[in-house]
Amino acid sequence: MSGGLHEHTLPSVLEELSRARANHTAYIDGAARITYSEALERAHRLANAWRKLGVGPGDRVLWLAQNSYRIVEGVCAASLIGAMFCPANWRQTAEEMAFVIDDFSPKVVIWQDEEIGEAVRGARGIARRSGATWIQHDGPDEYEALLTSADASRVERAIDAAGPTLVVYTAAFAGVPNGAMLSQRAILTQSLVVQFVQHLTPGSVFLNSGPMFHVGTLMTTFAVFTQGGTNVFVRRTDAEQLCQVIHQERCTFAFLMMKVCEDIVRLNKDGRYDLKCLTSPAFFPEWDAMVTINPRDTRNTAYGYGQTEVNGLVTWTFYGAPGDKGVSGRSAPGTQVRIFDPDDKEVTDGQVGEIVVRGPTVMCGYWNRDELNAERQRNGWHHTNDLGRRETDGSLSFVGPKTQMIKSGAENIYPAEVEGCLRRHAAVADAAIIGIPDPVFTQSVKAIVQLREGSACAPADLIEHCRAHLASYKKPRIVEFIDALPRTKLGAIDYKALDERFGGGNYPGQAWQTAQRA
Repeated sequence: MSGGLHEHTLPSVLEELSRARANHTAYIDGAARITYSEALERAHRLANAWRKLGVGPGDRVLWLAQNSYRIVEGVCAASLIGAMFCPANWRQTAEEMAFVIDDFSPKVVIWQDEEIGEAVRGARGIARRSGATWIQHDGPDEYEALLTSADASRVERAIDAAGPTLVVYTAAFAGVPNGAMLSQRAILTQSLVVQFVQHLTPGSVFLNSGPMFHVGTLMTTFAVFTQGGTNVFVRRTDAEQLCQVIHQERCTFAFLMMKVCEDIVRLNKDGRYDLKCLTSPAFFPEWDAMVTINPRDTRNTAYGYGQTEVNGLVTWTFYGAPGDKGVSGRSAPGTQVRIFDPDDKEVTDGQVGEIVVRGPTVMCGYWNRDELNAERQRNGWHHTNDLGRRETDGSLSFVGPKTQMIKSGAENIYPAEVEGCLRRHAAVADAAIIGIPDPVFTQSVKAIVQLREGSACAPADLIEHCRAHLASYKKPRIVEFIDALPRTKLGAIDYKALDERFGGGNYPGQAWQTAQRA
């Protein structure tokens, strides 16, 4: 493998691990157990197979499937040839997947038939762009046949660690999602921080139980990988399977939401699975008794502020100190965080403004979004579109998004996307989406709809309309009708008035509303 004196790339890390930890298990995925030496060979085979299919520098490979070790393998192969690899949200509808296919314009699409095949085939039929090679990775397993028949020789080329390798589509802030392009440098830098904060070692066994189209899972996946630990993969979250895998593989760490923890406790009430190998923050007594709890001051209980565009967290409570005023901790090594006013001037401590970031973990930009990139990366800073505050002791507080956001479980839902879908219904003149408190999922989606004059429509019809065009978790659970939506003096929808009238609330960082009005 070619490389300069200071080369540090994903392939060079994997190359070293294939020597230093050749026989250590890198991936566990069902019956598949792959060592680091095997992982290196497979990455080169896959890169050579893709090159034969016409994938070169700057080209794109799209993953339309659930969690798998092949996502990590795909990122490594893409990094060898200067391509980009995107694990898309498999929970999307056919229409949403088709948008990503058209927007990303991949040379190769790797897809899964089990559970999501209908949506994937529907997306393939709707998508306008053609010419991609489609490879099924389950069932007949065209993927493995392609890989094993490919040349195993090393790919020799100069690798730009600062160029885009991993693409993760964000939620639809302004009505459509955008593909954040993350570099190998971003992945490797964040991995060093995560290893330290989460106390990861070569003996760590990470259960990839969170969706791998989110950086919340991926930043730990790559931290464990580059440390030479073991990544365990499950296709999706299922409480019984998670119990079995934790018990059998002795997983030490996992990406788990509170509801999943509650499901595990109910299922494992009789203690049939030994989960003591799993370290976790303290959540509630029944869970705490089932796993191994870390004291609050250990490295496994860190939180902070971040987003997809900066490859995860850029501030961590781990770097804070007892008594910090800021709820989001302090910035990580190598990261610069500032709070700017609307004129891009830094505000004084204690004032609310936009969080801006720069450093090696910041994205290269959004794929195919030149105007948006110019706006979000102006003056040498990444503008997050989030509000925050630098406290007088130097710590940081995330206040909330500049635009209204609804949090349902682990998913972010942006009203603009759901409103746009509702407005496409023939009976709808206008619509607004608010979040109402939900005891299980933090918030539920409520639609406030203004019908066209002379039109009639049942709430169930509008919910079904959204379900047909959007991922199910985005659809309204409740629809209420209004003669005319309230407006602010500037003509924008008055969400505050809607919240007060229709029971909206429990927004993440709800102080954003106060900050905007101040």
